[in-house]
Amino acid sequence: MTSDIDWDVESATFDDEPDHGLRDPVVRDAWAARLRAWLPARPCDVLDLGCGTGSLALLASEHGHRVTGVDLSPAMVGLARAKLAGRDAAFVVGDAAAPPVGEERFDVVLVRHVLWTLPDPARVLRHWRGLLRPGGRLVLVEGVWGTVSPVGVSAERLMDLLAPLAPEVRLECLSDDARLWGREVGDRRYAVVAVF
Repeated sequence: MTSDIDWDVESATFDDEPDHGLRDPVVRDAWAARLRAWLPARPCDVLDLGCGTGSLALLASEHGHRVTGVDLSPAMVGLARAKLAGRDAAFVVGDAAAPPVGEERFDVVLVRHVLWTLPDPARVLRHWRGLLRPGGRLVLVEGVWGTVSPVGVSAERLMDLLAPLAPEVRLECLSDDARLWGREVGDRRYAVVAVF
């Protein structure tokens, strides 16, 4: 379940994908609407793990949230800092599985397309839960991609991992909303919101 992608190299073209850069207004609006539904209405502290170039962090910031982003790639973090310059946001280089945030606690831990790359998802989910304030929520956007050699984590597996941790878990299919991806997709993409 590990990824051998060099994200520093990928950073140069990462935002070219419609759902990464959110440059298309339709795609951007679709993600903004999802975040409004997943995040609290009041301004809160969001930890964006595997933040990439900061596109979701920017949307969260535009909704009034304070964002801390963590990514293993220094190049991605540099792009995120530039994208959110002047906003209530901070970005650090670090491992999403063990983010370097010290004793700080958050209202939301937001993670998109990261869990599938980590070797021990059950342990990581327990750690992420520990980063939340009481009543906090974990927002996970994941999927299973490809047909010949599929990669990812299934919604069923993720729901099973979260069942003993969270009293409230909601699953939302994302594959059928082409606006999120800038095109029709044939793989399984979903979001899970767990409230603690």
